[in-house]
Amino acid sequence: MNGVPVAGKVVLVTGANRGIGKALAAKALELGAKKVYGPAREESKLADVKAMDSDRVVTLTLDVTKHEQVTTAAAAASDVEIVINNAGMGTGAQLLADDVVEKSKLEMDANFYGPMRMGVAFAPILKANGGGAMANVLSVAGLVNFPFAPTYSTSKAAGHSLTQGQRAVLAGQNTLVCGIYPGPIDTDMTEGMTVDKASTEEVANEVFDGIANGTEEIFTDNMAKGLAQGMKADAKAVEKGIAAQFQNVR
Repeated sequence: MNGVPVAGKVVLVTGANRGIGKALAAKALELGAKKVYGPAREESKLADVKAMDSDRVVTLTLDVTKHEQVTTAAAAASDVEIVINNAGMGTGAQLLADDVVEKSKLEMDANFYGPMRMGVAFAPILKANGGGAMANVLSVAGLVNFPFAPTYSTSKAAGHSLTQGQRAVLAGQNTLVCGIYPGPIDTDMTEGMTVDKASTEEVANEVFDGIANGTEEIFTDNMAKGLAQGMKADAKAVEKGIAAQFQNVR
């Protein structure tokens, strides 16, 4: 599939109010995007994003767990050419805790059903606008389960499989579908974690380079790239190594 450079394109980044989403919005503007839709669950928290470029940034209210908000956003952003499904969540659920099922349902709703809802709503728009690209922000935890976040890992594994399915289904309309696989990133979601973390700016650079080059699986940092290579060589060894390395991380 051909790449989709962001210059001159209309981009939508969910969860644009913080972390990776905010960095992606800023990088899209820097690279010459024609317009950037920056939705978040609370539009009032998007003032900093709007201030990046008040002429090119359009803020929206969008909770990807709410079908009606997704369809409303699609109607408002009918000119979009690149959709980046970044919004997600982690609850810290542990497998043997009494509340694990309820917490994992929340993660699945955001991290799996959210990108699914976005695909249903925005795939026809991308088709009408020439194909474009849809990119799902996943995690290396979707490729191997990290024991400090077992249900989050599971939701991202579901998102990984969903991305493969979307790629197959949307190939016929010339839509590039990318999976984005960060390792630990320096955001509020990883605050307090005692592991090396990449910056959100590093992630944003890698994401738009990958989309421009037509890369279907984008590993955004050194940890992620190393894990990807390890999985190709010996997936079982990586599984055991991650379990040993991170079993005491919370």
